[in-house]
Parts: sequence; structure tokens; C-alpha cells
Amino acid sequence: MTLALWTLLVAVMFPIVCAGISKAGPTRYDNRNPRAWLAQLAGYRARAHAAQQNSWEALAVYAAALLAAVAGGVPDATLAMVAGIFLAARIGYLACYLADLATLRSLVWAAGFGACVWLIVVAARGAGAG
Repeated sequence: MTLALWTLLVAVMFPIVCAGISKAGPTRYDNRNPRAWLAQLAGYRARAHAAQQNSWEALAVYAAALLAAVAGGVPDATLAMVAGIFLAARIGYLACYLADLATLRSLVWAAGFGACVWLIVVAARGAGAG
């Protein structure tokens, strides 16, 4: 379970990394009016902001799935494998978003979401089904 918890920490940091990417650049971030400033972004910075929003959403689903898996007694090996798939998918998702690879990004997103669903299903079926 240790690996899964480390992936949770990484997932918690993803929105922060995305925010940093969106705010770094030639125009100075306006902390007095951040929503208006973010709304005017274009290119990879706008996509990084969108990835930040999606990362918060994905974090909620992953945390719930991880909790279900732990509560359901999912074996550590299964937990580690699926957590690794989720993490790899989230890294790929951010890379695809920044590179403006929309179709591939959607496929990678589906893999990450599928990993969360997998954790919940394995937990619901019982620890012996892992």
C-alpha cells in the first residue's frame, strides 16, 4: 500500500504543478484578479490551467477509489499496479494537454479513470478477487 499512498501524494501535487505551468511565462500573474487573468490565457498556458482543473477532479475520484480499495482489502500488489497505471495516465494526460494532442489526451484520461473504476470494482468484489 505504500506505493499507492505515494501516488496519492503525487496526485495531490498535480494541480499545483499545472497551476505553476499556467502562471509561469512572460506576462506577470495577477493575484488581485486571478480569474480574469487566467481567462485571458492562450496556448499551452490555458491548457495547463484546464489541466489543473481536471487534476482536481481526478484527485477526488482517485482518492475515493483508493479509499474503497483499502477498505475493501485489495491486495497490495493489485493496488500498486493500478496506482501506477493511474499515475502514468495522469502524467501522460498532462503531457498530451500541454502538447495539444486532444484525442490522445482523451484516451489517456480514459485509462486513468478506468484505473479508478478498476480499484472500486475489485474492492466491491472482495479482496480475493484481486
